[in-house]
Amino acid sequence: MINKEKFFSDSLKESSELKLNIEKVCKSDTLKAVEAIAAAYRNGKKMLLCGNGGSAADCQHIATELMIRLNHDIKRPALAAVALTTDSSNLTAGGNDIGFENVFARSVEGLGSEGDILLAISTSGNSPNVVKAVEKAHEKKMFAVGFLGGSGGKLKDKVDLPIIIPSSSTQRIQEGHITIAHIICELVETELYG
Repeated sequence: MINKEKFFSDSLKESSELKLNIEKVCKSDTLKAVEAIAAAYRNGKKMLLCGNGGSAADCQHIATELMIRLNHDIKRPALAAVALTTDSSNLTAGGNDIGFENVFARSVEGLGSEGDILLAISTSGNSPNVVKAVEKAHEKKMFAVGFLGGSGGKLKDKVDLPIIIPSSSTQRIQEGHITIAHIICELVETELYG
């Protein structure tokens, strides 16, 4: 039988140790992402976001932080961000008619413009529909940032800027992604409007 108290404590320790490791491993790439995203917004561009499952939820979360705001002390206009994970009609029609592996690429094709940012989130780095979205983003001359985990998978070498959480645990990778996202969102809005 599992010792729930030990499990609880061990989970928190594992998560906190990972966060400290993220500071060492991901700081430079995260700050590069802040610069790229802030520059895109300065040029009137937008961010598109895609991912599956928990990463889809993160896309919505991050897009909302950009559109609404993260720091309530900063009064600012909306920063254009679209989670490609939220339109059930688009996703189901795309899955049915052109294949699920193409649904995000199709939305990037329709909504993306040169100079926009694609935030591609995949804990494994191997999600076929996210890989195809990045390929389409490059055709459109967009800049692709990858929130990845483990080895970075196929996306490590496909995105322009991989931010790879140094863990093989899906839940820890997701915790790292949202932590990095909050840092990026707050720094971007502070740099632009703080």
